[in-house]
Amino acid sequence: METFFVGVDAQRTVTQLAVIDSAGKLVHQARVASTRAAVGEALRGIKGTKHAVVEASYNWGVMYDCLSEICEEVVLAHPARVRAIADAKIKTDSIDAITLAQLLRMDYIPEAYAPTAEIRARKRVLRQRLYLVCMRTQVKNRIKALVAQHPLEQPKVRDLFGKGGMAWLNELCLPEPDQGLLAENLVLLAVFNERIAATDSVIADLAAGDPAVAWLKSLPGIGPFFSVLIRYEVDNITRFPSAKKFASYTGLVPSTYASAARITHGRLTKQGNKWLRWALVEAVQPAIRCSPSLRCFYERLRRRRGVKEARVATARKLAELIWTIWTEQRLFAELR
Repeated sequence: METFFVGVDAQRTVTQLAVIDSAGKLVHQARVASTRAAVGEALRGIKGTKHAVVEASYNWGVMYDCLSEICEEVVLAHPARVRAIADAKIKTDSIDAITLAQLLRMDYIPEAYAPTAEIRARKRVLRQRLYLVCMRTQVKNRIKALVAQHPLEQPKVRDLFGKGGMAWLNELCLPEPDQGLLAENLVLLAVFNERIAATDSVIADLAAGDPAVAWLKSLPGIGPFFSVLIRYEVDNITRFPSAKKFASYTGLVPSTYASAARITHGRLTKQGNKWLRWALVEAVQPAIRCSPSLRCFYERLRRRRGVKEARVATARKLAELIWTIWTEQRLFAELR
C-alpha cells in the first residue's frame, strides 16, 4: 500500500491541505473549511497509508483529533522550530502546507508533545481555576491600595482577607466614591471565592489515587492544587531526559549567548509552559518557610544576587526536585 504525507496549515475557519507521495510529488491540494466533515471529504480519495502533520497553533487540538480519525499517524509540529528549519521569503498557506508535508516525508519535523483529549480537557479546568486565583489576587490588591489612601488604623491580623480582616473591611465606612468602589470590590472578591471553592471537589477527584500527585504534594510549597496542576501540565515526565531539560521547559533558565571564548547569560528564556512557571514561582515563598534546605539556598542567593534572582533560582531548584522525585517515584526527603 502506498504511503502519503499530508501537510496541514490549519486556521480558525479554513484549512489548507497538501498531500505528497513517498517520492515527494504533490498529488493533491485542497482548501476547505476547518471542520471534521470537510477535512474528511478532502482526504477521502487518497487511498493508502496517510501520515499527517499539523502545527501547534492555539486551537491545534481540534484539527489534531480530526486527523487522528482519518490518518494512521498524526505529528504535532513545533511552530517556532519549523520556521527555523524552513523559513521562506514567500509565505502562503499553500506553501506552508507543502513544506510541512515535505519535512514530514524526510522525517525533519521538530515534534511538540501532544497530550490526549482527556488530558487537555482537565488542563482547561485547572487553568480556569488558576485564572480565577489570579483575578482574585488583583481584586485583593485593589482593595489594599484603596484602603491605603486613607489614614486608618488597620486591624492587627496576619491576613487582611481572613475572618477578622474581612469583618473589619465589611464594617469600614470610607468617603465617596471610595466606599462604593470598596463595596464593589468586596462583591467581586466574594464571587471569586465562591467560584474557586466550587472547583475544590474537581481537584480532589483528579488527585484521588494518583501516585504522581502524592509524590508532588510531598514537596515543600507544592500544595493540593499545585500538585494536580503540575501533574497534568507535565502529563508525562519521562519525555524530559534530565532535570535541566525539565527546568528549561518551564522557562526558568537564563538565555545564553556564546561567541568564540565569550559566554554570557541574559534574561530568562520564558519559553515553554507559562502555567508551570507561574506555579513554581508562587510556590517559592511557602517552600522556604517549611524547608530549611531551600531556605538556606534562597537566603544565600538573596544576599549575593538580590530577592528577584533568588526567587527565580529557587523556583528552578523546585523544578529540578519535581523531576527527581517523579522519575524516581518517591516522596520528597529534606536535603541536608
